[in-house]
Amino acid sequence: MQPWMKSRQWLVTAGLLALVLATVVASILTRDFSVPESEKGSRGHRPPLVDEKPLDTARAMAKLASGWDQVRSANEALRLGDHEVDLAFADALRDAANHPVQPTPQNKELYAHVSKAEAAFKADQDRLDQLKKQIATARGTHLDDLQNQLDLTQAQLELDQDELDDAKEDLARSGADPLSRIQRQFKRHEAAEHANDANTAVSNNAEINFQAGNLVAQFAAWRALRDKALKLQQAAEEASQLASTLGQAHGVLDQQISAEKANKPAPIQPTASQPAAAAPDAAKAKAAAITSLHRLSDDQKDLADLDKRIQDEQELGTVYGNWIALVRSHQRTALHGMIQSALWILLILLAVYLTDRFIDHRLAGTGSERTRLHTLRVVLRFAVQAVGVLLILMVALGTPQQMPTILGFAGAGLTVALKDFIVAFVGWFVLMGKNGIRVGDWVEINGVAGEVIEIDLLRTVLLETGNWTDTGHPTGRKVSFVNNYAIEGHFFNFTTSGQWLWDELQILVPAEQDAYALLEPIQDAVVKETEANTRTAAEEWQRASSHYRVRSVSATPAVTLRPTSSGVEIHVRYITRAHERHAMRARVYQAIVQLLRRKGVETKETVAN
Repeated sequence: MQPWMKSRQWLVTAGLLALVLATVVASILTRDFSVPESEKGSRGHRPPLVDEKPLDTARAMAKLASGWDQVRSANEALRLGDHEVDLAFADALRDAANHPVQPTPQNKELYAHVSKAEAAFKADQDRLDQLKKQIATARGTHLDDLQNQLDLTQAQLELDQDELDDAKEDLARSGADPLSRIQRQFKRHEAAEHANDANTAVSNNAEINFQAGNLVAQFAAWRALRDKALKLQQAAEEASQLASTLGQAHGVLDQQISAEKANKPAPIQPTASQPAAAAPDAAKAKAAAITSLHRLSDDQKDLADLDKRIQDEQELGTVYGNWIALVRSHQRTALHGMIQSALWILLILLAVYLTDRFIDHRLAGTGSERTRLHTLRVVLRFAVQAVGVLLILMVALGTPQQMPTILGFAGAGLTVALKDFIVAFVGWFVLMGKNGIRVGDWVEINGVAGEVIEIDLLRTVLLETGNWTDTGHPTGRKVSFVNNYAIEGHFFNFTTSGQWLWDELQILVPAEQDAYALLEPIQDAVVKETEANTRTAAEEWQRASSHYRVRSVSATPAVTLRPTSSGVEIHVRYITRAHERHAMRARVYQAIVQLLRRKGVETKETVAN
């Protein structure tokens, strides 16, 4: 191989490898890693303060539900997930309200802006309430002045309200206020709940046909159920992990509540002898005690909600577990169906193999029948294998729903398209029948005579001999015919069961010789030479014609006279085997010539075939 050809092959190989590598890299980069929404949000945005993963997971699993039993589990998972998330929002809102975050140097200005706006709004509100009380008792011109002040204060109140809303929005956008963030997230949760309530809670998907009757559908069902079981298993593990996390939070909060109860200040009881200067301190202590009690009560509520959330997560895990068990049972049913389909395929293969062996054993012909039996064996084995392949396809792909219609149209189309081949194939069976032809027969097909040297499924091959009387003298040409002549046309078979044919000799006796005196001696000589063939041919013809209840043709030699202008012609007709024709003719010639010499007759022999 030349160097430039090697380099080109290496370039093509390297190019193909580069394309394969690029395709693999593109496939890896574009595949779906199924990153949860909460994890996606933590990369580009602030993570949500309330974990809505239980409800999100329940909604994702609900999309996988198929069948009434799975829909029931999906609805229960949605109910538990929604309840757990509602409790989480309630706890988060209460905790954010009771434990406000202290301002930091970064957001101190935002908090100051909000406090200033709230103070201005409250002052305007107090001023507005005071003016409304004064207007109720005012008269005359003083009433008009108060009304003008009221309108002015109302406008200022609206302006301060807008400024306060803007300050709160700035604080919420900065993320420094957890309460505002939780409130915004809760509004989105409520909007999503209303959107889901407008639609069906769970869309009843098409049920996976785990009881399919073919291998391909069974494998597809098994694979779909396996993927569903894996996703449900992940959801169950997620619920178990969240329940464990909530349990740890419950323990921490329980210890905190115990500490708060131990350090709870005792309420101060006022006494008559208490000096007036100590009254403000007592009021402050009383307010602190009330605040501590409220905080302790809220913590107790959070603790109770944690218990409920843990219980919801545990029940959610149980629901997912039951759902997984149901999917696993369906998966086992699909696997059982796959095993049964594989068993049927193996049985079909075994039956085809044993049938092939039986055909080979029964049609192991020898001798002259070997070629015909070999062709028949090939046809039968092909038919058996074709049926086996069709049965395997039906097991693997299933029976078409419109099988009769499909077969009808397919049969009509194949009949039109393959008409010649079908007729030729059927013609082969006709030729293989009792009245057909065999290899070695001398036949005439469509005006061409010759010896049959091959008969296959579609064609018959002759070794041309010019005409049927010239046996043993082929022209050297092989002629092939499509086997449809056996159905649509006709053919001549000049070979009987013993391959017999009639041969004829002509002897010219001069006019001055007595031809009648030669008839009987010639008859006896011919009969003597052909006695064995005559007897055998008569027996075979008798057996062949007895099946059709017709009279057998006589095989006895015949000698006749025919007058001509040159003398008398003696015609000798006798039976002989095709392959012995020339040898038999030589013997008959020799016997007749010896007879005529003894009689002193000069003859002129001619041959008429």
